[in-house]
Amino acid sequence: MSRLRAMLSTTAVRLSALYLGLFALCAVALVFYVTSISVGMQHDRIQRVIGSELRVVAGAYRNNGITGLVRVIERRARQPGANLYAIAAPTGELIAGNIGAIAPGVLDNEGWTTLPFRYERLGDRSSQDHRALAQIVFLPNGMRLMVGRDIGEREQVRGLVRQALVTALAIMFAGALAIWFFVGRRALKRIDHMSKASKKIMAGDLSQRLPVNGSGDEFDRLSLSLNAMLGRIERLNEGLRQVSDNIAHDLKTPLTRLRNRAEAALAGGEDADSHKQALEQMIADSDQLIRTFNALLMISRVEAGSSTAQMSLVDLSGLARDAAELYEPLAEDAGVVLTADITPGLTITGNRELLAQSLSNLIDNAVKYVGDVAAPKITVSLVRSGEVFRLSVTDNGPGVPADRREDVVKRFVRLDESRSKPGTGLGLSLVQAVAALHGGRLELEDGSTGADSSPGLAASMVLPRGK
Repeated sequence: MSRLRAMLSTTAVRLSALYLGLFALCAVALVFYVTSISVGMQHDRIQRVIGSELRVVAGAYRNNGITGLVRVIERRARQPGANLYAIAAPTGELIAGNIGAIAPGVLDNEGWTTLPFRYERLGDRSSQDHRALAQIVFLPNGMRLMVGRDIGEREQVRGLVRQALVTALAIMFAGALAIWFFVGRRALKRIDHMSKASKKIMAGDLSQRLPVNGSGDEFDRLSLSLNAMLGRIERLNEGLRQVSDNIAHDLKTPLTRLRNRAEAALAGGEDADSHKQALEQMIADSDQLIRTFNALLMISRVEAGSSTAQMSLVDLSGLARDAAELYEPLAEDAGVVLTADITPGLTITGNRELLAQSLSNLIDNAVKYVGDVAAPKITVSLVRSGEVFRLSVTDNGPGVPADRREDVVKRFVRLDESRSKPGTGLGLSLVQAVAALHGGRLELEDGSTGADSSPGLAASMVLPRGK
């Protein structure tokens, strides 16, 4: 019973009831309108037929008097499907015609009968109730002439229409009940499944998703939207958890080192040089911590979309060329050959500072991790590929294993587990966030063409061209 009450309280059932009621009201109004029109048309036809008959019998009366009138009426009354004919004396006694009995008072007034009256046809022994409309004419000798028409056909039409209306309404009601039951039950089942999944999600299992049956209805659209939101929340929570773990791991060491150096400087006596050296090392460690927190703040701002207001038209070709020229001396000092293959004249609507920072991160990573290959080289390229621009930094170093490429874009994740190389493990995270801010993505692929023994790495920012 509670499930039935819940089903009846659904919006689908309420809308179905509203539409059924509105349709039934319109159907009843339409049926009554059609019935009244058809009855009116039949009434007009009866009047025309009776008027025509009266002209015929009136002609017989004018030509042959009452004898000719009676003779014509007796002849026409015996024809199949004949109208109703009656000649009555001034006292109301029926003299001729095909009517055996008539309701009292019908022949008392001349003209059209205002309402249908009861009558019995001459020789009819059935108990069927006959009704008719007629026109009464008073003859000069005081006798009354009546010509009428049975309205049973009209009543039959009205009865059939009413019966059809009742049948149609009954079928609609039964269909509505069936629709309410099956549609409402199906909707309740889906809502129950969504409620169960929601309870599991509220209990902390963010891997749960709302059910989608592939019908594309409003429930599917709602589930898809909420599932996308849940996926985003799950990724953010996972990222937050990883960030918390990695911050505890990566920042604990420099903070401990800062404290140890301060403690060693205090215990080192009055040697000014040792104090100065300790302070310089502490400042360097502090700078590294500040850079780490700045990178975290920048990633957070980018992911929150706070930089979208600073979008402008950016010469992407010029930005890539400037970055390559800026890092060329650094690469040369590291023994790396840095070249550029940049398609000129490519522009994009974006944030110039963030795009420049992202490209700098990619080049800096390539210079640090290109490795000890025989001829290390890095290529900065910018090409147009269909509706996107591909800004890539490719090296011929050891690369990144395919099964680790999803990990290296996470915050504080570094393939160098020993942390022997400088860095925070936030560079690729920032690149990915900036690419997403511009409606693009970060792609990591093998950079070697097959001639080198090392797979290399091609890190590409794929950015939409826009308008």
